Amino acid sequence: MSEHTNNYPKLHNAAWPGLVGKGPDADEPAIGLDVMLDLTAAAEFDGVRFDGFDIFLYHPHFDIDGGDDETKRLAEMAQARNLDVGTVVAPIYGGTGGGSPMGDEAARKGFVGQVRKACRVGQLLRELGVRPHGTVRFDTGIDPGSWSEDPEGNTKLIAETFREACDVAEDHGERLSAEGEICWGAMHSWKEMIKLLEAVDRPQTLGFMADMAHTLLYLLGYNAPEARILPEDFDWGDTETLEEGLKTLTGSLRSWTIDFHVAQNDATVHGSGSHDKTGRHCLPLDPNGKLDIVRDAAHWLRDENGELTKQMRHLCWDGCMFPNDVMMKEETWNSILEAMIAVRDAHGWTE
Repeated sequence: MSEHTNNYPKLHNAAWPGLVGKGPDADEPAIGLDVMLDLTAAAEFDGVRFDGFDIFLYHPHFDIDGGDDETKRLAEMAQARNLDVGTVVAPIYGGTGGGSPMGDEAARKGFVGQVRKACRVGQLLRELGVRPHGTVRFDTGIDPGSWSEDPEGNTKLIAETFREACDVAEDHGERLSAEGEICWGAMHSWKEMIKLLEAVDRPQTLGFMADMAHTLLYLLGYNAPEARILPEDFDWGDTETLEEGLKTLTGSLRSWTIDFHVAQNDATVHGSGSHDKTGRHCLPLDPNGKLDIVRDAAHWLRDENGELTKQMRHLCWDGCMFPNDVMMKEETWNSILEAMIAVRDAHGWTE
């Protein structure tokens, strides 16, 4: 443990792999929050443990309409395991109480209303002393096909909704992060993601949430061939071209990035239950993984001169849509923690 001297960014696990792509409409049942937190708290490598967790504020893990008592219950669950809470994800989807940010007035009001509830949760967790850092995260929740019916008009409308969400976040002392994935319209390519962030134009409040597994698919132009960076006949053994592609991608999005997921990807897409196909998350040592996790994380955590940006106070591992039998194994989380520690050893700092 003496070799692991960096204590920032803090290392978080994600609780939502226990419910995203799980449940009644999927092949596997959800895994309860208690179980996910116990697995997180028990993980260890070289004497180092997870510092906290990020959470999707939705059933069965959390009742966003449960009032402050529900938030206090979450804080107690975290404290009991010596874990902090980091980023909280707002349930902005139509089926979770929200609505489309490019929809009618009622839908947009639903979207902003869910962000408001999530911001209240984040604010109270800070006041309770269990959330020293983190953002309130969301996406558009709409498919690229629907967005493409009127790209310019829909992005304009989404930007207006996002600005309303920024007003709400500022009232609560929160920052918002938009997670770019190939399955979310207006966020499905790196170019459209930048257009949307620039259209909102609230960099002090709204930033980008980068996930290494999802942004790898940006390079391939999945759902947006016009934005493809790597050549169509790309050979994954060509690390030089991959590095140049990552430099292009991160050079455009890094300054916006305020939240970050360490992850592995095999350059394929995967969906489960109600979740549309998106970049497939893999275990750190998956032989089909296309990323060198430590090397490629540098593109997000260091600037073009190789200097640490220190924009992220914590890193999160996202194992979204991992099979339940994989998530219930102790060695899964120990190996994930090992990979995250390696990233912090290489790109972290001491305070």
